[in-house]
Amino acid sequence: MRLLRLTRIVSLSLRFGLDRIILDADQSGRLVRWWGWLFFWRKFDEPRGVRLRRALETLGPIFIKFGQVLSTRRDLLPTDLADELALLQDRVPPFPAKQAVALLESFYGRPVNEVFRRFELVPVASASVAQVHYAELPDGTEVAVKVLRPGIEKIIEHDIELLETGALLLEKVWSGSRRLKPREVVSEFSKYLRDELDLMREAANCAQLRRNFKNSQLLVVPEVYWDWCGPQVMVMEHMYGTPVSHISKLIEQKIDIKALSRAGVEIFFTQVFRDGFFHADMHPGNIFVDTKGRYVALDFGIMGTLSDVNKDYLARNFLGFFKRDYRKVAQAHIDAGWVPAHTRVDEFESAIRSVCEPIFDRPLKDISFGRTLLRLFQTARRFEMEVQPQLVLLQKTLLNIEGLGRQLDPDLDLWTTAKPFLERWMQEQVGWRALLREVKSEAPSWAAILPRLPRLAHQALTNGHTQRIALEEQLVDIERRQRLNTRFLVALSTLAAVFLVFEVWRFFR
Repeated sequence: MRLLRLTRIVSLSLRFGLDRIILDADQSGRLVRWWGWLFFWRKFDEPRGVRLRRALETLGPIFIKFGQVLSTRRDLLPTDLADELALLQDRVPPFPAKQAVALLESFYGRPVNEVFRRFELVPVASASVAQVHYAELPDGTEVAVKVLRPGIEKIIEHDIELLETGALLLEKVWSGSRRLKPREVVSEFSKYLRDELDLMREAANCAQLRRNFKNSQLLVVPEVYWDWCGPQVMVMEHMYGTPVSHISKLIEQKIDIKALSRAGVEIFFTQVFRDGFFHADMHPGNIFVDTKGRYVALDFGIMGTLSDVNKDYLARNFLGFFKRDYRKVAQAHIDAGWVPAHTRVDEFESAIRSVCEPIFDRPLKDISFGRTLLRLFQTARRFEMEVQPQLVLLQKTLLNIEGLGRQLDPDLDLWTTAKPFLERWMQEQVGWRALLREVKSEAPSWAAILPRLPRLAHQALTNGHTQRIALEEQLVDIERRQRLNTRFLVALSTLAAVFLVFEVWRFFR
């Protein structure tokens, strides 16, 4: 079976000319040149990115998902390939409804019509690892039921093994591929994919994001109905809205498009810098807009997290960009450990300046913040910057948000929109605001400790008194032993002297 699958992959690769992507990138290897001469007769009218996308679509859901994840690695992938692979969203054919029903009945242990008052057999959305059906709970609550593809676990493990083998072969055949780190990319893909196979994890992500934006006027997140959820099934609130990419319909609904684009930027920076927990798959297929002009988030399989240290250094980086303080940007990279400590700040500063300075000669609205960040990461790689998964997700999300914002409002100035938010956030990290936040955070623990302080103080004093008495007793014992030792030595010396005198008297007698 594996051999047949491998044969199909090779056949489709040749059919779509994927080997030409390698040939176009590197002509130095003898084997590669020989391969090109062997298939000299093939002609391709489509660009290489289109051919790669179509090949992955033909190979099936797992390879489509691989292309989606691969499109996020713009630090490793050429721009034309990354842009084309980003089009792979929501292009997966649905699996038969009876298979979804069979999985649900196996999970619940009873017929679907006894679990739900209504269950729509026609799926409303289909992705690489799951699809969604609308339904109603017994009390009439409208819900969306997300169901994993049947047998997807075995398919994934099988295809991941083939991808790992292919990545290894690619490194052996094409030396230039090592720069792209194909095995590392496949490993990263398998991690994300296995996480998405557990819908309880996705449900937990959804619940966390909902708590973070409770009562928000900018973002709405569906409620999770835990009693109906499991590793292969997720049941959440049915959300209504217009896809964010349908701009003409939003205008008909009198939605303020410019305000919507600014809100998207604020939502992104709020998730990143306030919460350190952000939706990392915010492409247009996962975002609706409700009648109140609020964003509606969907699909929580890929979420990014940032530590307080990462948040602080990222904010310093962004503010350094805004102020054109490239030394601060360079130092922030070194302080965060993103580049080695031995990196010369002046050299790194100069490299960053060469990336950023040219863009400031253009109108701010024409500057891509996301692509500038990407070029910065690519420059940092020359200074031995290690791949930071959380930054890759962040960069990918920023590119999505920026692209979405400018689709809504071509004049969107992301720099100007983000700067006040970042400056306010930085102010809250230092000074009296930070002190108040720390006091508020620590107050519950202080409230628990304060009533016990007298007893703890008494214990400390008692323990101290007891320890002091024990120490004094040890000192007295040491002094007593020293006196005994001294007396013993004196007696021994006296006895030796008497013995010596006696022996001398005997000698002269």
